[in-house]
Amino acid sequence: MAESQVLCALSDLEEATPRRFELSSGPVVVVRIAEQVFALEDRCSHEDFALSEGLVDADTCEIECARHGAMFSLVNGDACSLPAVKAVPTVDVAVVDGQVEVTLP
Repeated sequence: MAESQVLCALSDLEEATPRRFELSSGPVVVVRIAEQVFALEDRCSHEDFALSEGLVDADTCEIECARHGAMFSLVNGDACSLPAVKAVPTVDVAVVDGQVEVTLP
């Protein structure tokens, strides 16, 4: 059975600002856009580089890899621009009673 882990309060996440969390399964990047929260593995699929170092485009709901500029969908992890062509795995995330929780694989 999958287990959940509380990362922080929703109010602790700055709007459209990536934040890295270390989980037992590896690092994740969490982003809040308005009241929605997204989580991806914190690793560019093009090159092993932390997505949490990049910028977020809140209008398109994408995060940019700071190393080569590849864009990834925060919604489903899909690569949206070159040089990346492979998706980044998403992490199940929810807000429960004002707390951001992820489901560990």
